Amino acid sequence: MIASTVQFANAALELVITDGIDSARPIAIVPFKWEGESPLPQDVSAVIASDLQRSGKFSPVATSKMPQTPYNAAEVNFDEWTQLGVDSLLTGSISQDAKGDYVINYQLVDVVRGQLTQGESRGLAEDGELVLSNDHVLFNKRATVPEARLREYAHRISDLVYEKLTGERGAFLTRIAYVVVSDKESYPYQLRVADYDGYNERLVLRSKQPLMSPSWSPDGQQIAYVSFQNGQAEIYVMNIYTGEREKLTSYPRHNGAPKFSPDGKTLALVLSKTGSLQVYTMDINTRKLTQITRGRSNNTEPFWHPDGKSLVFTSDRGGKPQIYQVNLADGETNRITWQGSQNLGGQITPDGRFLVMVNQSNTGFNLAKQDLETGAVQILTKTLLDESPSIAPNGGMVIYSSIYNKTNVLSMVSIDGRFKARLPATNGRVRAPAWSPFL
Repeated sequence: MIASTVQFANAALELVITDGIDSARPIAIVPFKWEGESPLPQDVSAVIASDLQRSGKFSPVATSKMPQTPYNAAEVNFDEWTQLGVDSLLTGSISQDAKGDYVINYQLVDVVRGQLTQGESRGLAEDGELVLSNDHVLFNKRATVPEARLREYAHRISDLVYEKLTGERGAFLTRIAYVVVSDKESYPYQLRVADYDGYNERLVLRSKQPLMSPSWSPDGQQIAYVSFQNGQAEIYVMNIYTGEREKLTSYPRHNGAPKFSPDGKTLALVLSKTGSLQVYTMDINTRKLTQITRGRSNNTEPFWHPDGKSLVFTSDRGGKPQIYQVNLADGETNRITWQGSQNLGGQITPDGRFLVMVNQSNTGFNLAKQDLETGAVQILTKTLLDESPSIAPNGGMVIYSSIYNKTNVLSMVSIDGRFKARLPATNGRVRAPAWSPFL
């Protein structure tokens, strides 16, 4: 029994920071000036500060420690901010227009450059007057947004700040999909989608039988997943906006671990129709299957290399599970993990530099990152029974399932391991997170 539904769920994920950052870059997110009379329905600057902190690359200055609250670049006292070690400052103001929409004016200021050039003249205006340089204003923007999109636009500002200061695209306007298991519900298995930080959670599918392994299509419109609604594992694909579902595979025994290719035309999946678990690819249009792995060993958890030319997967062909890479053109296969007694659940960062995986050592199962060029391995987490890592589309963060207070919760770690957070659900066990592509 399954029910297809698209609605807002009552429960929300709440982010709890579990590990701070020592060497992140100090930044000032000045609380935006609110020029309205009734309370502002969304603290835009607080959302931005949380986003940037979660990236692991920034350490926003606490509001209580700010030497001043400038609302535009002209009001910034550069000396006071540089004494705090702050080199960038975001500030702005919010007002309401006649329609009731919110008008946001905001500026990103380079404090160091502002200090160096303050008081200096930079060129002549047409009338011959000296004008001051605005080189220290990295951007000056204005937007009008309805109340319902205030939080979404805050994520947009975070993306702009992140990209301007790091040169990399921000991933704050993304979503996560995950499975919630709540034994007390009449439909205990629920597929939900939320903003990357757990807000705006929506229930998109619920079932009396297990749901597993959600995976996003590259356009962010569809999710492939495994359902047991008909008494065995089958792979479906669902449009999360319309609720339309389509069954892709229902072979004897196991159908699992679907993953869309980077171009969205092919699905990697695992079938056991020949006996042992083997990796296949399926042309989504023609449904043509191609068997990728063979032999008596079990091969599972395929994940696409960003170039679409190879897959990494988990195999027990060497005894205990390790991660291998197969070239799809010629089938050449190489083992790529050697440290730790087991490695599984491998995913490659979008830039192709790192393999993120579940690594078993004498401390248990934890997330680890392997440099694919040097082979160097870094343990990223210290939580319990970590599993199902999923990497943000900019490669900056990893979301995964772990154990906290004896239940499954979602946790988050920056790719350098410096920032860690937990997203405990208010009800049910949360598993199998999947980070969306850029939306």
